[in-house]
Amino acid sequence: MNINVAVMNSFIDGTTGGNPAGVVLNADTLNTAQKLSIAQQVGLSETAFVSASSSADFKLDFFTPEKQIAHCGHATIATFSYLSQLNLITHPKTSKETIEGNREIEIKGDFAYMEQLAPSYQDVDLDSEHVLKALGITQNQLLKAPMIANTGNNFLIVGVKSKGDLSAIKPNQTFIANLSKKYNLIGFYVFTTETNQGNRDASSRMFAPFYGIDEESATGMAAGPLACYLYDHMEIHKDIFVIEQGYAMQPASPSCIEVLLTLKKNRITKVTAGGTATVSKMLNIEID
Repeated sequence: MNINVAVMNSFIDGTTGGNPAGVVLNADTLNTAQKLSIAQQVGLSETAFVSASSSADFKLDFFTPEKQIAHCGHATIATFSYLSQLNLITHPKTSKETIEGNREIEIKGDFAYMEQLAPSYQDVDLDSEHVLKALGITQNQLLKAPMIANTGNNFLIVGVKSKGDLSAIKPNQTFIANLSKKYNLIGFYVFTTETNQGNRDASSRMFAPFYGIDEESATGMAAGPLACYLYDHMEIHKDIFVIEQGYAMQPASPSCIEVLLTLKKNRITKVTAGGTATVSKMLNIEID
């Protein structure tokens, strides 16, 4: 069986960079083993499979080369940007079904935005020293104590003081994977409020070896929790945050994610993260 895969660069910063994701349309007849095989052959951090849904406009299944995951930000933006470019979306307000429920999606011009949940937080004080060792940093480099933030997935948010601190991180992927397994994390999302471009709120790096991703250039599902953390714990009180990512990677792949917070009496009730995506290439995958 031949499967066509669109490789989309999501959250591109201007006209370049971004995070590539595979998108497979008309995936209704594919089983889990076939989807995993396709994701492994595509070889990207995530591939999205689109099929019909009885409860939303589209059903999306996300696979890393290692396993299925509940949500993926950049693959969601890739999918809905691709569907929009193919004129398969008839209304700017649309939706996706996932294995953990439905989420709203909105198309605004070239941008696609995805709904996330109101945030929840968890301390990791007992493992603070292990977190430092996992990233190769010292207590003196931290902005605040690391904390798990969740708007649909668990991410460990770690703030460092400068771009230099962010760039100098030497992750111990085994340590990160072990802590990710212990706390059910997608990964470590490390940030600084020093940015490479103006009018940005944070620059970040994402490490998710538990899901087979040593470093990712754009993570929409992590940018949402980070924006909430900046509002709730860094007391940066605004409702639009712009997060850059991928600048400190080798090679760099600059990305930009916009996060919108819905507030009620200064409490976050809803999170929406979005960006743009473009087709970089088409693949043809052979499976049994």
